[in-house]
Amino acid sequence: MRMSLTAAAATVITLAATAVVTACGNDGGPAAAPPAARPAGSPAAPHRLTVTSSAYRDGGTVPRRFTCDGDDVSPPLALGAVPDRTASLAFVLRDPDAPHGTFTHWLAWDIAPGTARLSAGERPPGATQGRNGFGRTGYGGPCPPRGDRPHRYVLTVYAANRAPRLAPGATEADLLRALSGHTLATGTLTGRYGRR
Repeated sequence: MRMSLTAAAATVITLAATAVVTACGNDGGPAAAPPAARPAGSPAAPHRLTVTSSAYRDGGTVPRRFTCDGDDVSPPLALGAVPDRTASLAFVLRDPDAPHGTFTHWLAWDIAPGTARLSAGERPPGATQGRNGFGRTGYGGPCPPRGDRPHRYVLTVYAANRAPRLAPGATEADLLRALSGHTLATGTLTGRYGRR
């Protein structure tokens, strides 16, 4: 028995609607992003290392001292589970909530692989530093626009099997290209900061 054109169209519409509902999840909202989604362009790594700070917990508020409203120095850091084959560590601190797209606050590489702890404001041992979004070399602390909701500041630490061959003042894109295919592990520490 032949299906009428109207019935065929209704069937196609029903199947398409079912596919959309399935793709959006059971609650009708957008599908959730993977919990550990990497920033765009970040080199993939099969293992995780640990990054913590005695100044704030992961997801907590960055103390004023480490922002543009305070001393504007890097926070104390502790690293763990760095792979044995690591030749160099690299730091990238980003604000993914910046009004005009992700803003880079800190780039450092050639960091000694045995680095386990850094004091507040301490330059990582052996580090070469890149140009941040402020146009300066080195660390530039959280400094979101006043009145914005608190921004996230994500520090990603990369363990690489070779040191990037980059000159001081290189950009984040340069660093990520140099790390591509050479990243053994990554770890992140996220802080939040807002200005009234």
